[in-house]
Amino acid sequence: MTKPFGAIAFTDAVKELQEKNGSRASYARVEKKAHRDGLGPNETAFIATMDHFYMASYSESQFPYIQHRGGPKGFVKVLDKNRIGFIDFSGNRQYISAGNIQTNNHVALIMVDYPSRARLKILATAEIVELKENDELFALLNLDDYTFTPERMMVLQIEAYDWNCQQHIIPRYTIEEIQEAFAGEQLKVTGLQQENQLLKEKLQNAGISIDDI
Repeated sequence: MTKPFGAIAFTDAVKELQEKNGSRASYARVEKKAHRDGLGPNETAFIATMDHFYMASYSESQFPYIQHRGGPKGFVKVLDKNRIGFIDFSGNRQYISAGNIQTNNHVALIMVDYPSRARLKILATAEIVELKENDELFALLNLDDYTFTPERMMVLQIEAYDWNCQQHIIPRYTIEEIQEAFAGEQLKVTGLQQENQLLKEKLQNAGISIDDI
């Protein structure tokens, strides 16, 4: 069972500020009711649509490091109600996140669906799994029809999660989403172009010039 998000995120310093600014009472009530038995259907469906996320890890230099992770929709797999996993693609070979996890495996994720202005926050402990260590896991995480070079796998044990408010999330759309939204209009335009071409051919066959109309 995952913990209430506030049980981890709301430290004494955070609670003090909430109290000072008048929000502590409402968050305290939310914490008492926020017991979740792992990921639910909404979270599972949301994660399945993600083509990117942001992950923060904690370095030995005492600075957090935030990394963007991307791939095709669904590259992050829900393994069960308490675990998600993904293949770590070969990139710029800095290995900052992987190195940080070696010494402190606590990570934080933010997943954003910009068109619907939805944002899921996840706190987790990360495990690095080498490719040769678990063929079955790689088969679950492997991606068809996507070109990539795998370096390792990451499995995240979810400790807590929460949905963020929509405020200040500006909707943004991918080229694919724009094309899907205008697919019907494009069909209409194509149909009108074909109809126009047929009318031109009929006029030409009748010896009538378009300039004469």
